[in-house]
Amino acid sequence: MNMQNKTDKLGFWSIVLLAINSIIGSGIFLTPGSVVAMAGTKAPLVYLIAAIFAAMLALTFAAAAKYVTKSGAAYSYAKAAYGENMGFYMGVVRFFSASVAWGVMGVGVIKSTLSIFGADSTSFKNITWGFVVLMAIILLINFFGQRFLTWVSNLATIGKLLALGLIIVAGVIVFLKTGVNHFHDLDTLKAANGQPLIPKLTTSGLVMAVIAAFYAFTGFESVASGSEDMKDPQKNLPRAIPLAIMVIALVYIGTILVAMAINPAAIVKTKQVVAITAIFQARWLRILIELGALISMFGINVAASFHTPRVLEAMAKEHQAPQWLAKRTRHDFPVYPFMITLALAIFIPMAFQYNMTAIIVLSAMVRFFEFIVIPLGVIRFYRGVNVEPVLTAERNWLTDVLLPVLSVAFTIFLLFKFDWVGEFGISTAQGIVPNWFAIIGMAIGFVILPAGLFMMLRHEKS
Repeated sequence: MNMQNKTDKLGFWSIVLLAINSIIGSGIFLTPGSVVAMAGTKAPLVYLIAAIFAAMLALTFAAAAKYVTKSGAAYSYAKAAYGENMGFYMGVVRFFSASVAWGVMGVGVIKSTLSIFGADSTSFKNITWGFVVLMAIILLINFFGQRFLTWVSNLATIGKLLALGLIIVAGVIVFLKTGVNHFHDLDTLKAANGQPLIPKLTTSGLVMAVIAAFYAFTGFESVASGSEDMKDPQKNLPRAIPLAIMVIALVYIGTILVAMAINPAAIVKTKQVVAITAIFQARWLRILIELGALISMFGINVAASFHTPRVLEAMAKEHQAPQWLAKRTRHDFPVYPFMITLALAIFIPMAFQYNMTAIIVLSAMVRFFEFIVIPLGVIRFYRGVNVEPVLTAERNWLTDVLLPVLSVAFTIFLLFKFDWVGEFGISTAQGIVPNWFAIIGMAIGFVILPAGLFMMLRHEKS
């Protein structure tokens, strides 16, 4: 019976495919315009740096998975390494970051849909109404159950692979027909005031570009959350996830190189959400790619609407959140966690005026808390100073100490060089003023939400 159970579990190549499917989502469709606008001809290098950073973190998370094979990923690792209080806070922050990510994908779907149908995709009113319609549709889909969700997820996988394949194949064909390389056109582009359109790349600018590109690699941290359903996760995860990231990095960098060789100016100047489609002249081709991206982003929205609320529900079941969050409707739907998730997914993008670059950077940045806590937790596992019991695993100085240290050091460097003023400020004629909506939004995620749930939990227990 045990052999049969092991046979049914995900093997090495299945884990690789799962990781690829988890990581390739909205990022490659949403980030190129922002990254090229910030980094210019250095954009492929930026994606390479982001891939290396993601690979280091992925190996660190995989190292944690060999000590803790419970589902839950960062939440379970933090709880085992530091105890219930840190586990609670990590769970809430992880929930917040997933909610923000859902908001980013929601904005992407709405803006892409408006763009395809010729509506104003920059209108605050249009996007807000689009959010209402999108969330109503997703709510209905959730009522249909997990089988329908799986069907939508599979459709999204097909959509994104076809869209990416079409970009690369069509781009190569165009390049071979014209024989002209426009890669360095970005160096001569001028804005309306005569200044270079691509600013001189500073350390801070490079960091912001890397963080924006890094968003396209996020998702690796959740692959290990289902480690209980994998064969030998302590051996397969450390090999499978980096391989998946390497394959994805090649696809991403190939896509960017093709786009920059054909028409890099269009990526920067276009108002389209899926900026990379602007490199093609044929409208039918642009629409096909946008539809593929739209299907991909919609599918990920549906998946996020299913998984994200259940983070809070799982914490409630572990008695680390108020018990009313574990209650379901008679249709077996976790309505309270869903409504909290929905509120955050809508409010945070609104707070940033639906600015895609700003909320993409924010979505990547809010994950950095776990990118410090979990690597330090792995070192605690290695030294045997964890609070809760963990599995007896083969200790490896490279993956359990050196890579976690490098991951923490690089994360701190990115946070130190991060453009906090630009991200949480609004440019006006009088200068930059604080974006209080964005500041309050962050305070809700990192302070108010954890404190509120903690006080409700203590009140409930007392």
